[in-house]
Amino acid sequence: MLKGLNHITLAVSDLDTSLAFYLDVLGFKGHVRWGRGAYLSLEELWLCLSIDELCEKSDYSHIAFSIGSEDFNAFALSIRRKGVNEWKENRNEGHSLYLLDPDGHKLEIHSGNLQSRLESLKEKPYSGLAWL
Repeated sequence: MLKGLNHITLAVSDLDTSLAFYLDVLGFKGHVRWGRGAYLSLEELWLCLSIDELCEKSDYSHIAFSIGSEDFNAFALSIRRKGVNEWKENRNEGHSLYLLDPDGHKLEIHSGNLQSRLESLKEKPYSGLAWL
């Protein structure tokens, strides 16, 4: 039986640039690096950066990281001051900042959780919403 998310691997074009972004901008913890990759973590999340050929990322797929609502505004201000590129404006419940990493991977910093999202859908359901 599946227990949850194990790790995320992202293809990157320049390891030093990606390490600087994930360590210095987002605050991940670094563990090891080698010629073509690195392992980082954020709480229980294990992230692998792997040098590889990149492909275009034009759909809505993205990775969302949690942040406390009390920390969101200061973190968002800090991120914006570092010149990150934003790819979307938040239109959902909770605070969200949608940004791109150096290789164009779509990321989100979000202060809500599944329960808060489900509660918001009771007030403002998506088109065609069906409860399972």
